[in-house]
Amino acid sequence: MTKPLRPDDFRRASHAVEAVVVDGLPPSLDQVADAGPASHAFLRRAWFAAAVEAYGGTPRTLVVRRGGEPALALPLVPYGPRALGLAMAPGSYWPFRSFPLSDASEPVLAAALARLARTVNVLRIGPTPDEDPSVSPLLAAARARGWAVLDRPVGASWLFRLGDATRAGEWPRGSTLKKNRWHEKQLAAHGALDWRFAENDDWPAAFDRLAAVEEKSWIATRTDGRDAKFTDTGHGRFWRVAARDERLRGMMRAALLAVDGEPAAFSFDLVAGRTTYAIANSYDPAYAKHSPGKLLYTRNLVALVERGVELVDWGMGDSGYKQVIGADEGPALRDWLLLRPGLPAAAVRLIARWWSRSGQTRR
Repeated sequence: MTKPLRPDDFRRASHAVEAVVVDGLPPSLDQVADAGPASHAFLRRAWFAAAVEAYGGTPRTLVVRRGGEPALALPLVPYGPRALGLAMAPGSYWPFRSFPLSDASEPVLAAALARLARTVNVLRIGPTPDEDPSVSPLLAAARARGWAVLDRPVGASWLFRLGDATRAGEWPRGSTLKKNRWHEKQLAAHGALDWRFAENDDWPAAFDRLAAVEEKSWIATRTDGRDAKFTDTGHGRFWRVAARDERLRGMMRAALLAVDGEPAAFSFDLVAGRTTYAIANSYDPAYAKHSPGKLLYTRNLVALVERGVELVDWGMGDSGYKQVIGADEGPALRDWLLLRPGLPAAAVRLIARWWSRSGQTRR
């Protein structure tokens, strides 16, 4: 005779936690991303699939379910000598390499780390900003359970609180608009100006226009071009693959300027809820003295205000023009190593100095 279920049985089942590692990139990635912070909504299955297709690796995914619903999904790809048991979270270097987490409770994190300790010796994750809502809870739980945790500074982010500045009447300044009108007049002497936005179904075809600007820019003439975002020699494959996903396409947005029909400047963003990540901007140096980049991002920010964007995250580097706009230094960005309890954690002193010195100094 079957024993009847009691109310306590239902309560235990609704809080039961299970952690598994599955091959590939499961649909649960989308479920957790949809339930997590809007700022991390781009960390979808297609995002990680694009990283794997562009940069390589055979993915597995740590999935933690609570009460039958996915609460954490952490993709893993091997790196380094396989015998060492090293894994990393895949993704794009910018905005950051994090993972979806919708429930940062102690049971979920404990289950994740217990399963992770049977899966890898060392996990690399990042760069992520300090206080990242997915990574920070995992780091705290790992330290409490005997994992060794090492950080490597990468740089400082720059944040522009667009909503606050607009409501306070501090942006855009009248003097800025006046200067922009003068530059536009000078720029128009080179040919007909075409200002437009690319979004939704404009992708992935519109990436070709962005790549055309990058191929004329300083990144092509002064570097080997590997850091370009949209060219074939840069990270173009990642963004084109990511744009196959309808939800990710909806987050992609670019302001474009053409002069006599030729791409002259762009500003490309990823919009996640009320946060915009400024992924890249560039311009044809033939028009440099007329500040095409400044003209374009001013138009772009005005349009973002109309979309309800509150925060623009510009990431690292080039702090000069960001500060002129009104950006302030934000959280540090760091790479992390998590070494599981036991021999890996005991070896922390052997690699700590190398790991910390291999990053960039925070500026």
